[in-house]
Amino acid sequence: MTSATQTDPAGAAPARRRPPLWLVLLALGLVGLGVWRFAFSKPPEGSSKDAASRPVPVKVTVVVKQDVQTSVDGLGAVVPLASVAVKCRVDGKLDQVMFREGQTMKKGEVLAQIDPRPFRIQLDQAAATLARDSAQARNAALNLERFKGLREQKLVAQQQVDDQQTLADQAAAVVGIDRAQVESAKLMLEWSRVTSPIDGVTGVRQVDPGNLVHASDATGLVLITQLDPIAVVFTLPQDALPQVVKAMAEGPLTVEAFARDGTTLISTGTLMMIDNQINQTTATMRLKAQFENASHQLWPNAFVKARLKLAKRPNMLVVPTPAVQRGPKGPFVYVVNSDDTAAVRSIEIEGTEGTLTMLKKGLEQGERVVLDGQSQLRPGSKVQVGAEAPRGAVSGAGNAAAKGGDKRAGAAP
Repeated sequence: MTSATQTDPAGAAPARRRPPLWLVLLALGLVGLGVWRFAFSKPPEGSSKDAASRPVPVKVTVVVKQDVQTSVDGLGAVVPLASVAVKCRVDGKLDQVMFREGQTMKKGEVLAQIDPRPFRIQLDQAAATLARDSAQARNAALNLERFKGLREQKLVAQQQVDDQQTLADQAAAVVGIDRAQVESAKLMLEWSRVTSPIDGVTGVRQVDPGNLVHASDATGLVLITQLDPIAVVFTLPQDALPQVVKAMAEGPLTVEAFARDGTTLISTGTLMMIDNQINQTTATMRLKAQFENASHQLWPNAFVKARLKLAKRPNMLVVPTPAVQRGPKGPFVYVVNSDDTAAVRSIEIEGTEGTLTMLKKGLEQGERVVLDGQSQLRPGSKVQVGAEAPRGAVSGAGNAAAKGGDKRAGAAP
């Protein structure tokens, strides 16, 4: 007899549970993190010391004494020494225009021709009138001489002589009027030829040939502007007036005109005058300088930066401006010691001229200061001098630093 064996689910041994997958992954991650920290978190012995002692590459310059040309800068505009709107002085038809727009003209050159025929007719009429009245004046003068002779013989009364004298004087006066009329007609004929009143360059033509022109026209034929020489009018703070007046008393002052970027020199001229009043609204004064402008680099109404050169300051301690840093306690520089370590030195500044900074105190002649590379320095850092800039000037990297050096912040003293 066969019997079947059944297993009671309630009496069976419970199955073994597997851990969740996320728990396994978490455990593996923690183990890996521990291994990594053990293997890599401890730096090699001596690595920090090597990094701290590694020299910083820098460029240096030397503090020097030299004469410094002082100057003051101002904004200005180019103005012509002369600008004339050429208008016709007589009425008539414009026959010819003898200039090109933008042409350089000399004083007296013909610009245009107005129909001259009416003025020639007036001249002929005035000349004929003069000839007629001159003949009458001569006849009156001859009669006067005859009457004077008769009066000496007591053949005529004195009244007749006086009357003839009046007629002769009247005839002479009429001749004078006629001569003036002739000169006036000649002048009108001359004015029918429009000439350039100055040396200059013509602008846009305002009237075309064939039009009737009048002396009363509001617009002229053309505007002529003198370009060579030319002037620059610029402004300076009124506080600079004593320096400028003192320098002018010692001799002519040089003025340099720069483009709007402030670095491109356009031309060099001479200061002409200081305006006779201070602008109370802006507390500025106006000055005018004259420039030779054969190449026409200066153009009327263009904005320029003007630099007025004043007196020279002798034997000033100077460093290139990019070497000067700014900190909470004021300006400072990095000085390179004899053992090629950097030290912070506070300085007092006398002034700045161009790319040079004049020093009042803080440095001595011959000391080396860092010109480029200050952003990586700390007091006591070892330096590696890669190049030395020319003394009293900014070279290569120094010029680049001059544009952005003041924006870099080194360690404040």
